[in-house]
Amino acid sequence: MRILVVGGGGREHAIVWALKKSEKVKEIFCAPGNAGIAQLAEVVPIAVSEFDELIRFAKDAAIDLVFVGPDDPLADGIVDAFEAAGIAAYGPRKNAAEIEGSKIFMKNLLKKYNIPTAKYETFTDYETASAYLREQSAPIVIKADGLAAGKGVTVAATLEEAEKALREMMVDKVFGQAGTQIVIEECLVGQEMSILAFVDGETVRAMVPAQDHKPIFDGDKGPNTGGMGTYTPLPHIDPAIIEDSIQNIIIPTAKAMVSEGRPFRGVLFAGLMITPDGPKTIEFNARMGDPETQVVLPRLQTDLIDIVLASINGNLDQLDIQWSDEAAVCVVVASEGYPASYPKGRVISGLAEAEAQGALVFHAGTAEKDGQFVTNGGRVLGIVGRGRDIAEARARAYEAVSVIDFEGKQNRTDIAAKALV
Repeated sequence: MRILVVGGGGREHAIVWALKKSEKVKEIFCAPGNAGIAQLAEVVPIAVSEFDELIRFAKDAAIDLVFVGPDDPLADGIVDAFEAAGIAAYGPRKNAAEIEGSKIFMKNLLKKYNIPTAKYETFTDYETASAYLREQSAPIVIKADGLAAGKGVTVAATLEEAEKALREMMVDKVFGQAGTQIVIEECLVGQEMSILAFVDGETVRAMVPAQDHKPIFDGDKGPNTGGMGTYTPLPHIDPAIIEDSIQNIIIPTAKAMVSEGRPFRGVLFAGLMITPDGPKTIEFNARMGDPETQVVLPRLQTDLIDIVLASINGNLDQLDIQWSDEAAVCVVVASEGYPASYPKGRVISGLAEAEAQGALVFHAGTAEKDGQFVTNGGRVLGIVGRGRDIAEARARAYEAVSVIDFEGKQNRTDIAAKALV
């Protein structure tokens, strides 16, 4: 098969890496890709938003299947566009991708079908939202309704911080149209957990769970990012809680989407909080997580292309998906200044040494210049260590991180630390 992967980050590098292992895959293209992906696939300089150009390329290159990575094109209907052109595409259609594209839609769906989530109110007017906020207590969560590259959420420790976030979203428009409508919700307290699932309508095949680290600094301090690291499995979380989340949150949500006439096909990502009252939903994403994908796919033993084809052909329920027992820890190496503005073009060293140690090096924001890899994004690399348990995988990940360098390099030093106790 000839495959086109749409996207150009660490998640897409991991997807390309997993697809490359399949004997069924003859050739992989990636648009727009990055310097690391270019080592495994032919990169195509077409942006994820250029649907017509992507379709034209897919036809010219005789692409058999398109695998869509990022959220924005899914929310904008890229799968619908490919299907209309007669090209098979893996991912939810536009009306199903709204579960991520609109937090208000998602919250209302969960409320309607009695699926556990935080209490909330939605607003389209700043003054009304501000008045409501003044009647609440902190901590409290402010969310932009639309997509904001994983940064449209503020967990405010004080009402002053919440008011600042509200003004930035609704008045200053720091997230553009994504902040035209907002959600104000109670702050859930507990352990976070991510469960991705292959979904085809009411058929749900959960992947191994992972845990992400969103804040930029150690100890979960500082502003939220797209993710500074993740790990799997979760030895400190009761398996019964994981099963509870699948049975009472993910499966009911898939069924609810079918009932709403929006059947979901693709990867459904549940961001969960394990509260004293049990697991509750923080968010749903309509695609594979980043950097969760970088630790989950290395544990997948079943051919990824078999899962994709089973979903597209409507027989996912007949497929037995196997996972390894190994642990995986991903440490994200970022540019200085991230998640705010950051420089680009800084030469990266140590990549070959890290790979020689056995680490998986997934490129998130890199380019090639004069034969060298250089930084080209906020999150630059995802370094994955694997081992018999979290301790071994974590040690290997940080050993590899230590040999990688570029000016302004930053990374958290406590990824997966809580899983060691």
